Amino acid sequence: MSLGEFSKSKPLTLGVELELQIVNNDDYDLAPVSGDLLRLMEKHKIPGDVKPEITSSMIELSTGVCADYNQALSELGQIRAALVHCAERLDVSLCGGGTHPYQHWKRQRIFETPRFHELSSLYGYLSKQFTIFGQHVHVGCPSADEALVLLHGMSRFIPHLIALAASSPFVQGEDTGFDSARLNSVFAFPLSGRAPFVQTWDDFGVYFDKMTRTGVVSGMKDFYWDIRPKPEFGTIEVRVLDTPLTIEKAAAIAGFIQCLAHWITVEKPFKLSEDDYLPYTFNRFQACRFGLDGTFVDPETGEHRVLRDDLLAVLSRLDGHAADLRAEPALQYLRREIAGSGNDATWLRQIEADEHLLAEVVRRATRRWHG
Repeated sequence: MSLGEFSKSKPLTLGVELELQIVNNDDYDLAPVSGDLLRLMEKHKIPGDVKPEITSSMIELSTGVCADYNQALSELGQIRAALVHCAERLDVSLCGGGTHPYQHWKRQRIFETPRFHELSSLYGYLSKQFTIFGQHVHVGCPSADEALVLLHGMSRFIPHLIALAASSPFVQGEDTGFDSARLNSVFAFPLSGRAPFVQTWDDFGVYFDKMTRTGVVSGMKDFYWDIRPKPEFGTIEVRVLDTPLTIEKAAAIAGFIQCLAHWITVEKPFKLSEDDYLPYTFNRFQACRFGLDGTFVDPETGEHRVLRDDLLAVLSRLDGHAADLRAEPALQYLRREIAGSGNDATWLRQIEADEHLLAEVVRRATRRWHG
């Protein structure tokens, strides 16, 4: 299979995808009713799309192509309103969060599509353990070469994004000690992690041809990288984010990513190098384990900084770009969270500490998602 052409898209446009939990209103465990929810959603006109995910207690919503943060927030709000209406008709609720705190993977059902069953056959129990929930953000790129340059420039901020979005401290009834335990499930898959360091589409095509010749991959969907190019859309796709607990935060993170992309594209603040990836795995682990309190190793200087502090410094550098993109409210939202309650993992742990009941944690999370 050849790689094909990279579609052109308007630079720095946004697309947001959110994987959501469907839970019942009795014990707030996962409810395998995505098929029924999708049928009800067919009657609603929404700006984006709603699709099934690999197991039937999940659903994925996606916006259309958005010019900026404000449009993304508006479209997410319209889709949420329709989903909440349909969920209430089924007597179920929806919520964010990267993991359900106490679901058991062996009870999950694979959704009935040929691709999902093919994945289940290939990956075995990992497929049902993939009942985890993430936010993906697409950023439009005018050319394939510019997409790869942006991908590598954005990669140094993967730990910042993980720490901001982390919302998965609990797995199968236990506090894992991780702010983002969800990503441990992603890292179990082959071809997860970082993309190879190539900066032209021709070189990427050579890499892709080698991989397809081995039979290891048949297309771009087989790569589970933290950021990957999406040639059919003309975008790069950031994939490390846990699903936030609110659409407001999801939109704010998308706005932050757009500002980062604008800064990297316009100012070119970094000279890209393979050596940028030397501390990559360490930085990513620190963000997953400790969230905003994790250690960030600067790939250029080797200096160690607290992620929270480095993130605030990055936000300050983006203020002018946020003004250009009308994204100031997005950065203000994130600053308030960083200085105040922290990430969603901190909020979830606080509810559990207060209530000592994970079902109440999920109930409170559904109330936040429903708005």
